[in-house]
Amino acid sequence: MFNTPRDSHETLDPPRPVRHFRRLAALGALTGCGHRYDHHGWNGDPSAHAEMRGKMIERISRRLDLNEEQKKRLTVLADRMQEQRAALHGSGGEPREEMRKLVAGDKFDRARAQALVGEKTAAVNTKSPEVIAALGDFYDSLDAKQQA
Repeated sequence: MFNTPRDSHETLDPPRPVRHFRRLAALGALTGCGHRYDHHGWNGDPSAHAEMRGKMIERISRRLDLNEEQKKRLTVLADRMQEQRAALHGSGGEPREEMRKLVAGDKFDRARAQALVGEKTAAVNTKSPEVIAALGDFYDSLDAKQQA
């Protein structure tokens, strides 16, 4: 299935799908999880968010040498990922505060914990098809060199 190194000093690159997954996971980390806890960056005001998002798109565009159509698809992907992130955050309060509430009493609030999991799962189930479609459209627009 996979080639093995001929000697102990030779290493092989991971299979192509693994490399792609790593790159896409990094993109997801940049757009979906990249934030600071001091309310700057992704959690900051909308103008700071737009500035960071623009810089991220430009950095990826330069690295992959994207054309205008590909940049548009990347922008749509970033939009969908941000929408999913917003849905995961939900209308609830600060995530740390939600966790504190679970352990505030003398017993762990299992019902509320299960409700939080249900809310997050519903957000992922609702928004993931849009993210996957945007990711597929972006990836499929890349040429072989950009995909490598």
